Amino acid sequence: MLMLFSIFMYLIGILVFSLKRKHLLLILLSLEFIILSLYFNMFLYLNCFMNEYYFSMIFLSMSVCEGALGLSLLVSLIRSHGNDYFQSFNLLW
Repeated sequence: MLMLFSIFMYLIGILVFSLKRKHLLLILLSLEFIILSLYFNMFLYLNCFMNEYYFSMIFLSMSVCEGALGLSLLVSLIRSHGNDYFQSFNLLW
């Protein structure tokens, strides 16, 4: 039951990521939601191996670093261009 919930969370995250592709903040939030569902799924899977949660802590550390990097890029883009829509700036220059 919980595994199906985790898969449903992952699919909803992918759906939001594909539908809201022009707004950078919503893209970052959907990526964090996908990472959260993957972490939950991995936590359920590693629970079968006698509480072996070391790899989940490494995964959580890497996902926090990814979130901080995405947030810093968002702040940099907002400071340079004024908003976070992809239509307002040209990525190729």
